Amino acid sequence: MARQMKTAVLVSGGGTNLQALLDEEALMGSECPYHIALVISSSKDAYALERAAKSAVPTVIASPFAVMGADVAKAASREAKNIAVSDKVLELCKDAGIEAIVLAGFLTVLTGNVVTEYSGRIINLHPALLPKFGGVGMWGHHVHEAVLAAGEKESGCTIHLVDAGCDTGKILIQKKVPVMPGDTPDTLYARIAPEEHVAMVEGVKLLAGML
Repeated sequence: MARQMKTAVLVSGGGTNLQALLDEEALMGSECPYHIALVISSSKDAYALERAAKSAVPTVIASPFAVMGADVAKAASREAKNIAVSDKVLELCKDAGIEAIVLAGFLTVLTGNVVTEYSGRIINLHPALLPKFGGVGMWGHHVHEAVLAAGEKESGCTIHLVDAGCDTGKILIQKKVPVMPGDTPDTLYARIAPEEHVAMVEGVKLLAGML
C-alpha cells in the first residue's frame, strides 16, 4: 500500500479535472499516491460538488458570501474577499489534516498565510503555456480569447507551484496543443481539456513524490 498524500481540491465550476483525479484514485485504489480528502468550492452551484458527493468526498463552500456574510461581502474589496477566503481555506485544510492543496479552476486567488504555510505544497492548473497569458483576469475563456487574439501557433496548459504572485510559481508540467486556423475559444478549449486532465493527474502524483 502506497503512502497517500492527503489532498484538498479547490474548485469553482464543472470539476472535470477533479473528476480526472477521482477516477485515477478509484482506478489505483490503495496504490494511488494521493487521496482526495476534501473538496472546497467557491460556488454553492458548482457541479464539482456533485462529483465529490458521488465519490463520498466531504465538501465545503468557501465563497466570500459564505465566509464573510452577504452584507460584508457586498461592500468588501476584491483583496479583502481573497484574504477572507484564503484564511478560511487554511483553517479548513489544517482542521482536516490536509498535506497538499490543488487548485482546479478555483477562481479566488489564494493569498496570505495559506500560501506561506503550504509553501511548496500548492499546485495550480492554468489553461495556457505560462509565463504567457497569466495573471489577474486570465482564467477560462479569457485565456483562450487572448491566445487567439495574439495569433499564437500553440497553446496548452501548465501545472505550477503557487507562490505569492498570480500564475508566477515554478512550472512543473506543460502540455502543448496546436492552435488551428479558424479556432474559436470553444474549439481551442476542447483540444486543451483532455491534456488538462492528464496534466492534473501527473501534477498531483509529482507533488506526492516531492513531499
